[in-house]
Amino acid sequence: MKPIIGKPAPLFNAVSTIGPISLEECRGRAVVLYFYPKDNTPGCTTESQDFRDMHADFLAASCIVLGISRDSLKSHENFCAKYELPFPLITDADETVCGLFDVIKQKNMYGKQVRGIERSTFLIDAYGLLVQEWRGVKVPGHAKEVLQAAKSIG
Repeated sequence: MKPIIGKPAPLFNAVSTIGPISLEECRGRAVVLYFYPKDNTPGCTTESQDFRDMHADFLAASCIVLGISRDSLKSHENFCAKYELPFPLITDADETVCGLFDVIKQKNMYGKQVRGIERSTFLIDAYGLLVQEWRGVKVPGHAKEVLQAAKSIG
């Protein structure tokens, strides 16, 4: 089931690079939840660096940034350390959270059909309502667009 704009975002509990994390414990602040295919790949690295470089601006807008992929916790820890990411990355190896947000899609990789994460971002307000979503994200300028949206709900 797809999450619906204006309705409560699907609640989840997950493991992150800072320990257990739940959407519910983020209430009171807006949340940017960005799903990306894989640690240490060019697009995902650029996207994560863009969110990193604007992290202070997101915090100033009272907004938490959370990245999420199917990579292992160890992979996430290394990715965070390598690129000095100041926000937690959530591991979703069993695709539970991916399923809640309907981001697993059939994709074409070198002519083969594979299941993978469609690069997607969700903006959730301080009350837990889904305010905006971006699907099939193109990385250039994306973090800036999300920041503008986050500032507009402040």
